[in-house]
Amino acid sequence: MIFRKSFQQELSRTFSATLVVLATVVMTMMLIRTLGLASKGSVNPEEIFLIMAYSVMGHVPTILALSLFITAVSTLARMIGDSEVAVWFSSGQSLASFAHPLLAFALPIFLTIAVMAFMIWPFANEQMQNMRVRFEQRGDLERIVPGEFQESSNGKRVIYIGKESADSARAGSAAALSARHIFMAYFDQDKELITSAQSGHLEDINGYRYIVLTTGQQLTLNNINQDVSLTEFESMGNLVGASSTSSGLGPPNTRSTLTLLQDSRLDNQGELSWRIGIVLAALNLILIALVSASTKPRAARSGHLMFAMLVFVSYYNFINITQNWIASGRIGFVPAVLLLHGSIFGISLVWLARRHYYP
Repeated sequence: MIFRKSFQQELSRTFSATLVVLATVVMTMMLIRTLGLASKGSVNPEEIFLIMAYSVMGHVPTILALSLFITAVSTLARMIGDSEVAVWFSSGQSLASFAHPLLAFALPIFLTIAVMAFMIWPFANEQMQNMRVRFEQRGDLERIVPGEFQESSNGKRVIYIGKESADSARAGSAAALSARHIFMAYFDQDKELITSAQSGHLEDINGYRYIVLTTGQQLTLNNINQDVSLTEFESMGNLVGASSTSSGLGPPNTRSTLTLLQDSRLDNQGELSWRIGIVLAALNLILIALVSASTKPRAARSGHLMFAMLVFVSYYNFINITQNWIASGRIGFVPAVLLLHGSIFGISLVWLARRHYYP
């Protein structure tokens, strides 16, 4: 009882301090990243802190898993360095005896990681996606002023409507709904498109927003072979983004876990493997921290932190690689999960048994 209580108290203190430090670092990184997106025109500057909050919420599973791993490694390393482990060993405890209080302490954290990965992660990503889409639509269309050139947020499209559309612009976004004398220029690495039309309006078709132009012409310049072509049209649609009323699924990381389970597409399976993988990784990392605890009291005290970061980064990258392989069809969902997480779990158990019986 004394052994378990003292060990878990040490884990609690170390975990709290580690979590605060990592959360501060991640919040700072997310703030810098969000400011960069705002400066590029990808997000609304007025929603910077809201986007940052959703970003941090989405990274909570990773933060918790890393904090738990560093806590286990640091606590065991300190106890070994101060010869506390040797005292417990001499009192009849073994390395396997540390597993029960360590897993009991980590169980609530495992559950929190699971809830955050399966529920909060897609919710946060969906909210960020919706805010980004709303801002892009507002920036490219609703802010168009008759008689002025308007550049899109990605810098590839320029739109101009005639001043005679000013009457329709008085209603705010109505300028983007119906206009006359439209000029559009699209620039890409492979081609350039210059389009002019007498009139145009917006339409939502199959969840996507189009500018439908009537009575005009389009000049196409192929930058690869320098071919030039001129096309006249009576009606032509130009895709400008997703509809504000679109009910599409969106990217895989915005879909609910129930949707991923019901729809067995490859991208859904890849996303599901990531969410399951971050939970299984937390368990495997605890076992790795336990079995890899050094019994050399004179070893460098900062070495355990370098080891923890190296192992976590490697494991996390393997999870992302596995997700990409599943999404591309290179490997099945079940074999990938068993191969990555099952093999690490099995090796950790064998390693723990070996150190338990042959310390």
